[in-house]
Amino acid sequence: MENKEKSPLRKFIAAIGLLLGILYIFNPTAGFFELIPDNMPILGNLDEAGAVWIILCCLREFNIDLTRFFIKIKKN
Repeated sequence: MENKEKSPLRKFIAAIGLLLGILYIFNPTAGFFELIPDNMPILGNLDEAGAVWIILCCLREFNIDLTRFFIKIKKN
């Protein structure tokens, strides 16, 4: 059972997370603020993947579910 009404604090936290995730992905300083350097093999892109995951989760709080585009539909 899911609560249809979301608290204003929850929406505010989701908005902050969304803003921070977008700022991290569209890093205007071209790598000035980076948690894991991109030149590390395999591990270098994990911080960007985490930021995208945060963006997707925060968008879901605003009833924008982009994860549905990643699900393959089975045809009978």
